[in-house]
Amino acid sequence: MKEIYVITIGRQLGSGGREIGQKLAGLLAIPFYDKELIRIASRESGLGEEYFEKADEKKRFTFFANILGPKGSLTDDLYTGWYLNDETLFRIQSDIIRSLADKASALFVGRCADYILKDHPLCLNVFVYADMEDRIKRITGLRNLSEKKAKELIEKTDKSRAEYYSYFTGKEWGSSGSYHLCINSSLLGIDGTVDLIKYISEKKFGPASGF
Repeated sequence: MKEIYVITIGRQLGSGGREIGQKLAGLLAIPFYDKELIRIASRESGLGEEYFEKADEKKRFTFFANILGPKGSLTDDLYTGWYLNDETLFRIQSDIIRSLADKASALFVGRCADYILKDHPLCLNVFVYADMEDRIKRITGLRNLSEKKAKELIEKTDKSRAEYYSYFTGKEWGSSGSYHLCINSSLLGIDGTVDLIKYISEKKFGPASGF
């Protein structure tokens, strides 16, 4: 039986981290998890996808901006008797990530997966960043925004991701000390970055992991 390994990718907005993850997972023939985790978390918990979507994209800005602390609620509603807050939703997603990683090799993008899977015996944690000029160009194309609006979105998203990561992990988002590999995708481009991570993965895991 092949050993189970996992790859996690943290990424700056506009760095191409999600595309890199998708392509790498395809080359390695392993499942890719990003937004799919919202659907799985909803199904497994019985909670509506909108709760996880709000925590993932919107509510975290209010949560940290107002310094509500660990009991700041994501909603004032009671849903099936649960008082939904960031900790509850993070715990649900964490349990699902660990469960998926126990069953089969996989690649996870974002969601503090590197921290959640810190005890996994075969894990490669990667952070993808890029030059601001390239990030702006990518976001203007993907989201049909002006360069000014794209830069504002990038800066806002970076701030929220850094705060979210720090809050739940106690570590610094994007810092080399938090990952095995940090790589600038502007250096080699999307495909070149994919090839480099694949090469390092093969060196780290070896043939026993199924490469």
